[in-house]
Amino acid sequence: MIKFFLMVNKQGQTRLSRYYEHVEINKRTMLEAEVIKNCLSRSKDQCSFIEYKDFKLVYRQYAALFVVVGINETENEMAVYELIHNFVEVLDKYFSRVIMFNLDRVHIILDEMVLNGCIVETNRTRILAPLFVLDKVAES
Repeated sequence: MIKFFLMVNKQGQTRLSRYYEHVEINKRTMLEAEVIKNCLSRSKDQCSFIEYKDFKLVYRQYAALFVVVGINETENEMAVYELIHNFVEVLDKYFSRVIMFNLDRVHIILDEMVLNGCIVETNRTRILAPLFVLDKVAES
């Protein structure tokens, strides 16, 4: 099961966070700081899976953006690694440039892909269908 999903820039600033288990706000801040420090300190040659406390971190770097997913021990690391790539490809397909000004849309995309910590959809067309409907309604 996925515990949390983070998008972080190279400066260590969290740009998006979604938690699938309750974590208090002050603990989220500490958790994110530690997780970000662990991922940013690794070289590109190192494995993208990290054992951390009672869960695993799976991360990928895309230019200046890191996508970090915390999972429990039963989740398949490679499936989550591919989920991250699929998520970034969906973002790339929907957004022409700036993602950070459209965080509501990014959350919709993530919610279409992951529900209660479980991967529920990977088909790009089905993931983007609700957004295209929203865009048509906004235009009219």
